[in-house]
Amino acid sequence: MAKSHARCSPGQVRDAIFHVLADATKALSVKEVEQQVQQIIGPTPSSSIRSYLRLNTPDLFVREDRGVYRLQKSAATRIQNDLPSFEPEEPPCTLGDVTLFHADCFQWLEQQPANSFHAVITDPPYGLHEYTPEQQAKLRVGKGGVWRIPPAFDGHKRSPLPRFTTLTVNQIEELRDFFLLWTRSLLPKLVPGAHVIVASNPLLSHVVAWALAAGGLERRGEIIRLTMTMRGGDRPKAAHDEFPEVSVLPRSMWEPWLTFRKPIEGRVQDNLRKWKTGGFRRPSHAKPFGDVIPSAPTRSLERGLAPHPSLKPQAFLREVVRASLPLGEGVVLDPFAGAGSTLAACLAVGYSGVGVEKDAHYFKMACESIPKLAAYNGNGSVNACIARSLEVF
Repeated sequence: MAKSHARCSPGQVRDAIFHVLADATKALSVKEVEQQVQQIIGPTPSSSIRSYLRLNTPDLFVREDRGVYRLQKSAATRIQNDLPSFEPEEPPCTLGDVTLFHADCFQWLEQQPANSFHAVITDPPYGLHEYTPEQQAKLRVGKGGVWRIPPAFDGHKRSPLPRFTTLTVNQIEELRDFFLLWTRSLLPKLVPGAHVIVASNPLLSHVVAWALAAGGLERRGEIIRLTMTMRGGDRPKAAHDEFPEVSVLPRSMWEPWLTFRKPIEGRVQDNLRKWKTGGFRRPSHAKPFGDVIPSAPTRSLERGLAPHPSLKPQAFLREVVRASLPLGEGVVLDPFAGAGSTLAACLAVGYSGVGVEKDAHYFKMACESIPKLAAYNGNGSVNACIARSLEVF
């Protein structure tokens, strides 16, 4: 089946290509241009981008190598003042020591100073395809698209799950390239020793792990969230009765969170003294931080506070967030903030946090849900005193 793309005008594609290459500090491959253009204007046919680059070389672009382009200096000077602005559409939301920006994380990261963040904890848009406007529109009206809407279980409505098994080879390659570009954009903004903890799933974790390592981060293992995700375990589709004792995939009982680190300067003790990073904060003096964390599925009341399809429970996030700053000092970044659950966990444990969310629907949701999630006490209710003390965004 042909890949579906949102319709973009030639002017949008042209302006986005100019914007990407004008901001680049080096020549970019066509793949890198495609990834950044799609981050600016959404899904765009590769053929449109490749054709525009070929047809306007050498007038506007210089082809430095096969499939590698940069903007002509004369063209850059001529069009720089005419480039469209990709500033956030909404002002940032600030509550206490956390701030949420409505922006594309690639463009936003470009504007941040080096050595700005001490940890990254994020649950990214994993298949990418399921977070396109088309698929999100289907999800929000209950049609699903590539999202699987599970039937109710024991009277409880279950959360939708993305069908990662439907991804094509090209979509998996796009996923790999997306995270490679993201890692390269992120790396200079991290202090040495900063940990990057990325939610994953068993079917795609190897793809993303490769990209994070290729981008310059060092692998430090995985944090295993022990939870029943409701993925897998199904009998063959349309052949349940014929093969009643067969499961197509194992029922998933865990969720991997890839754990990487920006290389440290010198020894860990040296890095801790200079940058306050390089290790994990222990839960107690006698107990080290472990890589297996028992975690129940996100409760219905918590989902009611933030109805995001991939919401992770505060109990789990607070444990990971607290561990991410070994001395309890620094700034935690979530570049794919969603409903703001990582920022809420930062508030709950007393850390500074910064989040970035591109989707306007989820940005507005996060502005409302962060104080509510931060006040959630984990036993099925919200601490009313804390909730009243938190100002609305």
